[in-house]
Amino acid sequence: MSEDTDKSMSFWSHIDVLRGTLVHIVIVVLVATIVAFAFKEPLFDIVFAPKDADFISYRLLEQFSNWITQGEGGLEPIGAVQIINTGLAQQFVFHFKAAFCAGVIVASPYIIYQLFSFIAPALYEKERKYAVRVAGSGYLMFIVGLLLNYFLIFPLTYRFLSSYQVSDEVVNMISLESYIDTLVLMSLMMGIVFEIPVVAWILGKLGILSADFMRNYRRHAIVVILIAAAIITPTTDVFTLLLVSLPMWLLYEASIVLVAHTSKK
Repeated sequence: MSEDTDKSMSFWSHIDVLRGTLVHIVIVVLVATIVAFAFKEPLFDIVFAPKDADFISYRLLEQFSNWITQGEGGLEPIGAVQIINTGLAQQFVFHFKAAFCAGVIVASPYIIYQLFSFIAPALYEKERKYAVRVAGSGYLMFIVGLLLNYFLIFPLTYRFLSSYQVSDEVVNMISLESYIDTLVLMSLMMGIVFEIPVVAWILGKLGILSADFMRNYRRHAIVVILIAAAIITPTTDVFTLLLVSLPMWLLYEASIVLVAHTSKK
């Protein structure tokens, strides 16, 4: 058998392994989605929690506001805003969409493990060590971004926009599609944004990026951050723009420190 045939068989064997990995991932995600779909009430208790007046973030912010103002002021009570459905099949569609998102989140450690197991045999021991760091820190930062959005950024965005009125004659009613799409999109975008330090560390490790470069172009980076925040946010208000831009700027500053430490090491 020729050398080219051996290489061809080796290539197709890798394809078979990849196919098996993807099949396992799809099965696990599908099972997790079905389980989440079956537990409809707990699932939507979590999804709709940020709109309730007794959500933990609102209670903590109210306590903090009362502490600052010595109990003389505080946050304005959040009014009840009705979530409405505007399509015949939308409730079922968004039930499945929420269940699928929950299934992916629950299955994400297994997904990362399977993908890493497929790639790891092709890496040297030192490369495998760095790959574990990148995968672990990247996953952790993504989850932190997702949780920050769920517990802080999205609730404050919802509180501001749901209570904003151009006139008392215009009543706010939010569609189910608008609520869930905004929550999912902002969660995904904040998870991606929180990968900034990981990407900066990789570029610093490769010698492509330096802390001095990041410091010199800090003002340019702030402009880029504001533009990116404007693209990320599904709304056009300044409040949400600043709320998303602030964590991005803090992550940029943290990345400078991280890259400087990496260069010295």
